[in-house]
Amino acid sequence: MSQFTDMCRINVRGGDGGAGCMSFRREAYTPKGGPDGGDGGHGGNVIVEADAQLSSLIDYRFKHHFRAERGTHGQGAKRDGRAGEDLILKVPVGTVIWELDPNTMEHVEMLADLVHAGERIVVAPGGHGGRGNPHFVSSVRRAPAFAEKGEPAREHWIELELKLMADAALVGFPSVGKSSLIARMSAARPKIADYPFTTLVPNLGMVRVQDKSFVVADVPGLIEGASQGKGLGHQFLRHIERTALIMHVIDITGGFEARDPVSDYHIINQELRAFAPELADRPQIVVANKCDTPHMTDRIAQLRRVVAADGHLFFAVSALTGAGLPSFLAATAEQVYQERLALAEAPQKLDSISTEQLEQRRHKRERHFDISREEAHAWRVRGVGIERVVMQTDWDNEEAVVYLQHRFARIGLDKALEKAGVVAGDEIRIMEVAFNYEGAEISEESELSSEDLAELSQLRDTTTQAEIL
Repeated sequence: MSQFTDMCRINVRGGDGGAGCMSFRREAYTPKGGPDGGDGGHGGNVIVEADAQLSSLIDYRFKHHFRAERGTHGQGAKRDGRAGEDLILKVPVGTVIWELDPNTMEHVEMLADLVHAGERIVVAPGGHGGRGNPHFVSSVRRAPAFAEKGEPAREHWIELELKLMADAALVGFPSVGKSSLIARMSAARPKIADYPFTTLVPNLGMVRVQDKSFVVADVPGLIEGASQGKGLGHQFLRHIERTALIMHVIDITGGFEARDPVSDYHIINQELRAFAPELADRPQIVVANKCDTPHMTDRIAQLRRVVAADGHLFFAVSALTGAGLPSFLAATAEQVYQERLALAEAPQKLDSISTEQLEQRRHKRERHFDISREEAHAWRVRGVGIERVVMQTDWDNEEAVVYLQHRFARIGLDKALEKAGVVAGDEIRIMEVAFNYEGAEISEESELSSEDLAELSQLRDTTTQAEIL
């Protein structure tokens, strides 16, 4: 039996981009041929994909570093480098992906919520391949003697968090009979014993009632203080968040500790509310288990009155004998069916941010840059797009450096620096590179190729959004 794992942290990195080639066509009767350097291949992406055949994140428990293949370099005769292969990481449906702060390892933002089989997200894009020298031909630059380097891929830590995709969840104190109920209701065969915390991992079961079916999850038992981390069940409270219906199981006998069923009912509801306030409003069916025990009539009646006052359905059943189960299952199936209809009519009720929206946010973030003062006459520029062109520049090639200055002017960096208060002679720092700001704008539009203008127009459009600190 494979070990259940529902949370893990992994380090992902796309493949580095291949370098573009600086080359000129040289043939017997063409001694001064034009530039013919090929482009470098893009690095492969690291992609996370939801797979309906998986039920655990066990594949990522012992291996934590994942790298995609790098792109190969371009060559002469306009031969482009080969793109690196994507690395696809399969995860169960219901996996949430979080970006982590590299220093504190705390959540920064949610990258994706994969709730459908086949849904995927790029968690580590590969580096862009460098362009060969034919791309830099312009009316004033007929023979560019430089090419772009490949972009190094970035690596970062992400957290994979599995939240089970179940229609209903069995919750309650340890040893109230949740595992016995799911074994009665479905083909699931969880471990059942007469001691607390028998269930150490969630169990899923498919329940069929005439023409209706639903998936039920058996969550490890909760105790008072579970929302603050006490006991074992707190580790799995996240699995209740997706369920449309809560099946609250109570041991009507009070169990080994002779607890009060009404008190148990209130304690579990308080823990659910403390963990996630919206769970208090989730439809709930209360199940008084072990009703076959003698002399339980008064206890059942008392609990029924309390539950009815809260507006919840109530059923007295016995997982041992099967008493009361048919009516309980029929009501549960109908309740799940109604919740599905309501969700279909108003998908925003429990829906999360779409993967497309998250991708748009990421692309917008990549185009953004900000400027901040580090010292009296030293400034730092940060931004994925800005840093990309710096990394792809060959700093040992004077012509390439001059070309970079033209790119900065076109994307509006010079104007943004001036607006921030930078004056001629101040030092500008981008990543590990530092240079002096001259304040001179380059106006020759012909210095950039049409491909550059198309690419940099995206950055120019967002210049007004640059945050000046």
